[in-house]
Amino acid sequence: MRYRTLGKTGLKVSEIGFGGEWLERHEEAESVALLRYAHERGINIVDCWMPDPKSRDIIGKAMAGCRDSWFVQGHIGSTYQAGQYVRSRELALVKPAFEDLLRRLQTDYVDLGMIHYIDSLEEWNRVMDSRYLDYVRALHRDGVIRHIGLSTHNPVIGKLAVETGFIEMILFSINPAFDMRPATEDLDSMFGGYENAAYAGIDPVRAAFYRLCEEKNVGLTVMKGFFGGRLFDAEQSPFGVAFTPVQLIHYALTRPGVTSILCGYDTKAQVDAAVAYETATADEKDYASLLAAAPLHAYSGQCTYCGHCKPCPVDIDIAMVNKLYDLAAAQPAVPQSVREHYRALEVTASACLGCRGCEARCPFGVPVADRMAKAAALFGC
Repeated sequence: MRYRTLGKTGLKVSEIGFGGEWLERHEEAESVALLRYAHERGINIVDCWMPDPKSRDIIGKAMAGCRDSWFVQGHIGSTYQAGQYVRSRELALVKPAFEDLLRRLQTDYVDLGMIHYIDSLEEWNRVMDSRYLDYVRALHRDGVIRHIGLSTHNPVIGKLAVETGFIEMILFSINPAFDMRPATEDLDSMFGGYENAAYAGIDPVRAAFYRLCEEKNVGLTVMKGFFGGRLFDAEQSPFGVAFTPVQLIHYALTRPGVTSILCGYDTKAQVDAAVAYETATADEKDYASLLAAAPLHAYSGQCTYCGHCKPCPVDIDIAMVNKLYDLAAAQPAVPQSVREHYRALEVTASACLGCRGCEARCPFGVPVADRMAKAAALFGC
């Protein structure tokens, strides 16, 4: 298992994580064993947004004896009322729910205290000036939550979260289908309406949000990476083609700012299918060829940082140069952090021979040599 630093939190988390939403669907002992098996495979980050007692108990029992080797995303504002999930900012509901989370997880702290699920600007404005946020800050001050995070499906809200300066990481929904959709306050709209629309690749608002996270060192963890399983089925996929778990994991992990993708699991075999990413070949990871050849929706002309352009005769990391160029070109001036990352590359864009062999391999028709020239001019080397 490879581990990545989760932005400014400094936490070293597994790039494959565990989304706990499905735990309650199974017998407790089976789900406890599943979580422990995932941990044995190297997974060390788990998301617990679920308010139901069973899921929380399962995670607590699975972590017993090894709590300090897990990183928990625990959500503040996910409550359980009359046997139902209720999102709330009312402290009379929020406080008991969070205290219940700690008790059932058998812990006195949560690594990542998540401001739970904000998708609308109206709710963002309400939360940012509220007793709820005061409570979150107090938990952070007291060490009950080690870092403050936020979950959203809306890149507009994500951008605002990054700009606060105090939100250190974001749980965000990322997959090739979602990335084509414009920002919305209605999550349900993300799952439909692809059939009669024309798309030209990644929505620019989402792309800008990913770049901002990378620039500001706000780590992203990924939810809904499999589009509810629809991308595994050509008939349900908005692209008209079926992807594998490894391809979708690679897609998520190649977005700027992304640290870990939190997959949902029902079985140990599904854990194995996700962890297989760690030893997968370049061909097995290749989502780009599928996207480019899909009967619906191509990303023509856009670099998706897939690495399909390799190998380079002078060993330029073309995908990384493109990523850093996009990060820098979106700003009035090249951010110092981006400049330093670029200069740390073993081979910079100025070494490009202009052979254009990479362009013949690019599934999306990106003019790579031209972009290398632009990168060399922008960064000065």
